[in-house]
Amino acid sequence: MKSLEQLLAECEEAAFDLQFKRAKRWKAEDETRVIVGYLPTYIPREIIHAANGIAVGIMGTGDRKQIIKGDAYYQSYICHLPRGIIEMALDTNLEGFDGFLFPAICDCVRNLSGMFKLSNKGKFQRYFDYPQNFSAHIGGKFYIQELEKVLEDIFNVNGVRVTTESLNHSIGLYNTNRQLIEAIYDIREASPWKLSAVETYYLLRAGLGMPVEEHNEILEQVVGYLQNERGEPMDNTRVVVSGSFCEQPPIGLIKSIELAGCYIVDDDFMLGSRFIIGDIDHHTDNPLSALSEAYIHQSTFSSAYYDVGNPKGKRLVALAQRRMADGIIFCAASFCDPALLDRPELQKEADAAGLPHINFQFHENTGQFKIIKEQAGTFSDSIKLWA
Repeated sequence: MKSLEQLLAECEEAAFDLQFKRAKRWKAEDETRVIVGYLPTYIPREIIHAANGIAVGIMGTGDRKQIIKGDAYYQSYICHLPRGIIEMALDTNLEGFDGFLFPAICDCVRNLSGMFKLSNKGKFQRYFDYPQNFSAHIGGKFYIQELEKVLEDIFNVNGVRVTTESLNHSIGLYNTNRQLIEAIYDIREASPWKLSAVETYYLLRAGLGMPVEEHNEILEQVVGYLQNERGEPMDNTRVVVSGSFCEQPPIGLIKSIELAGCYIVDDDFMLGSRFIIGDIDHHTDNPLSALSEAYIHQSTFSSAYYDVGNPKGKRLVALAQRRMADGIIFCAASFCDPALLDRPELQKEADAAGLPHINFQFHENTGQFKIIKEQAGTFSDSIKLWA
């Protein structure tokens, strides 16, 4: 049995493997297996698993790959994420992928799906739209139709038809995955010094490139280790980080927030792994309907989704209060229209609830964090002194 440090080191390596070697090894073991790449934020990975596939999250290149060709495809006043992904597609990183899903996040991602189609990357490329109507008979029905399109795409590649049993089995596995992730966040809520935000990030991001069964085993062992005392409590401020649901912040930025005296007790870095709150029914005769109902009734909030009937500002405040946070750090990628357009309303709700907040922007290959560390440190000290 591996130690906690060995597991974390393994996850760190897997999290930033831009060749996706683990997923490609898994595919090579069976000719009917497929790899379906997806962009942030959320894709119902259960349907891909049930079709003998693995859903691989493509979170960008960070500072691990120099962007040259990708800059020729996009103008300078958009976020950094699409450039890195185009760079990966034009190199060898995404070879062996059978298809790609582009969730409806923003216009940049919509355009990226067209570029993949024109470049013939993968055997299928689908822009995965989400219902903006949260009525089961309208938005729910639309969502089921979107799921059926993806299943048909995969069938055309490997000839595998999903069954009720296979879908229920896959939903059960991802229920376990979400339970274990939330168990880790609950432990960090009570004792955030036991596992840093960076280590938590490694654990979640690693799961985007390996079979869910393997990820569940790692998470189970980590939860077991965290029952023991680890680290020492410090006089840090407790914060929720919001706005990084798509383009991912550099590890150095997360470290800087922590080194500035902040415990990150919740975040939206790997939002897709936590997008559904609670379990999805996996003992049903209609699992696609169960997935649809979970999206309609159990999805969390994000600036990429329209939820006027359940305002995200109030949900963010409720999350901060539940995690006993002292404040909120709004941390969005530069030029991220969804996050930056939502920020004023989110700040108003934080002000109304008496929650201090600061904000700054980043891009995934940011290399200098001194200013961010100073801002976060000043924010933490001001809460301790005057909150």
